[in-house]
Order: sequence, then C-alpha cells, then structure tokens
Amino acid sequence: MITQTDSTQIKVNLSPELKDFLASKSDRYGLTLSAYVKHLILKDVSDIAYPTFKASKQVEENYQEAIRDKDESVAIDNIDEFFEKL
Repeated sequence: MITQTDSTQIKVNLSPELKDFLASKSDRYGLTLSAYVKHLILKDVSDIAYPTFKASKQVEENYQEAIRDKDESVAIDNIDEFFEKL
C-alpha cells in the first residue's frame, strides 16, 4: 500500500481539450483536478506490488557490524554542539 508521508510534485503537459475533459470528470465527482488525477494513478497502479530489493552483501555486513557495536554508541542531544567540538 502506498502511504502519503512524503509527497512530490510533478508537471504534466496536456492539451486544452484533455484538461477540460479531466476537469469535467473531476467536477462530476466533486474532486479537484489534482485529486482526480491522483485517483486515476492510484487506481492504475493498485495491482502492482511495491518493489523490494535484497540488500547487498556489503550493506548486510555493515548492518551486522552496527548491531554488534550498538552498545558503544553515544546519544547526541545537540548536533551543532557535537560538530563544533570535533
């Protein structure tokens, strides 16, 4: 399932006729043009599983090392102060 935690903006060039057609359809459903286009896209991709990828061997090794060393980590309350002291 796609979540809306982050969003990005895209620009799509349409003919005036297509834009008017979409606006007419969106008005019929009581949606903004943007919401209607988003609905069409979500409907189109709803049957597609979000791709997942296996981590590389290097990423797996780095992860295991980080887990082993987690007790050596230090909490930083003020990041600016931390970097000033380096």
